[in-house]
Amino acid sequence: IMMGPPGSGKTLLARSLPSILPPMTNEETLDVTKIYSVSGLLPQDTPLMTQRPFRSPHYTISNAGLVGGGRFPKPGEISLSHRGVLFLDELPEFGHAVLELLRQPLEDKVITISRAQGSLTFPANFMLVGAMNPCPCGFYGDPFTACTCSHGLVLRYQQRISGPFIDRVDIFIEVPHIDYEKLTDDRLGEGSSRIQTRVKAARLKQQKRFSDTRLTCNAEMTPAEVRDFCQTEEQAQSLLKAAMKQLHLSARAFHRILKLGRTIADLDNGDMIRAHHLAEAIQYRPRRMV
Repeated sequence: IMMGPPGSGKTLLARSLPSILPPMTNEETLDVTKIYSVSGLLPQDTPLMTQRPFRSPHYTISNAGLVGGGRFPKPGEISLSHRGVLFLDELPEFGHAVLELLRQPLEDKVITISRAQGSLTFPANFMLVGAMNPCPCGFYGDPFTACTCSHGLVLRYQQRISGPFIDRVDIFIEVPHIDYEKLTDDRLGEGSSRIQTRVKAARLKQQKRFSDTRLTCNAEMTPAEVRDFCQTEEQAQSLLKAAMKQLHLSARAFHRILKLGRTIADLDNGDMIRAHHLAEAIQYRPRRMV
């Protein structure tokens, strides 16, 4: 989840995400193609979906539109985002019930739709990306523009996203206001192709790690795999123990921190999770601004 004032580049960052993800494997390509085929969304000139999906539904979407449904159930946006990115812009504006529907597929990676005639299970292994303002006016905590919202209004706005939903978020970052000097700087940042090369290398390490299992990446690990594959050095264990006590983290957060730390170590080409890998993972834990 990205939080920041309007115009700080949250949507731009989210739309750039597919350009740094690794290419889909043959199995992933077939899975995505099947979903789009049964949904009637497969272009006639495209026999295979080779690009990772990027879906960005409006916040007025219905429950059935998001998770799937109808008299004859069809895949919803979470299934159309399978093996790709589901981007929810203006996250607090989505209905509370709509966001709560995401909790189960975020854990199970599938969604089951039951009707009187029977039930259907669609895949829903997607990367959820959300963007939100810190308050209704968008400028709470901004050093340049004064916020016009009352403290209670800001609190109610942020509490539209429930604690159980927030607990399922791996990375929470604040996107600050962009200064004029940065906008006019001639220096270019690192290109997507170079970042994608690093991501490919990390994903290859993960595929080798899980070659004897049905897993494809760190995010799919269960607590059993976390115990087997997320070895940490002693200093990192002490850091995690302190974080668990001081931040009152849940068991789910504990495993998510280790999985994220494992991914950061893979990007750093490390065999073991070091203290600085775990420290970075911990600082990404979701937190309230109020």
